[in-house]
Amino acid sequence: MIMKRLCFFWILCAFFTATSASAQFRFGLKGGINVASASFNKEVLRSDNITGLQFGPMIEAMFGKGGIGFDLSLLYSRKGIKTEPETIKNDYLEVPLNLKFKFGTPLLNPFIAFGPYAAFCVNGNDKWHLKTNTTDIIKQMKTQNFGAGINLTAGAEIFNHLQIGVTYGWGLTDDYQTFEAKKVDSYFGKLHTWQIHATFLF
Repeated sequence: MIMKRLCFFWILCAFFTATSASAQFRFGLKGGINVASASFNKEVLRSDNITGLQFGPMIEAMFGKGGIGFDLSLLYSRKGIKTEPETIKNDYLEVPLNLKFKFGTPLLNPFIAFGPYAAFCVNGNDKWHLKTNTTDIIKQMKTQNFGAGINLTAGAEIFNHLQIGVTYGWGLTDDYQTFEAKKVDSYFGKLHTWQIHATFLF
């Protein structure tokens, strides 16, 4: 299943490259805030939101004079989960590729975008020893090195240079594995992230 999702991601990248000859390119810098949490396939622990930053370069390609195109980013992004008494923070290199639709005027140009992302954990992927509030069982949690999912974005472009948007990131792969100290049972969690971001395009 993961290989199929990665194949879909790289097919989109290839299409982006193949159609780039007729595109109008712009480069920009993107930054924002993540509000992330994780959902597990069983209620083994309670996960609260944590807040982190994201930033990095972005390239946008729009075709002709219409309102359809792509954007591709390379973001340094902090996500994680909060459980009592621990807060787990992980740093990722994320590569989101979005199909983008714009409709409006250069003064105010609303847009929607969606597409896959790949995330590579670069920090905080150690094992964590947790103790829940409801039991004395010590659990361990392991952050996975790779994740992937789908982003859905809505926003607006102002004065043809500043894009402000809100994104929901729906994790499709298992980002965390938690298990009892004796490793009798293990459970998996997926990240779900709200992002508020701004991009300045040159």
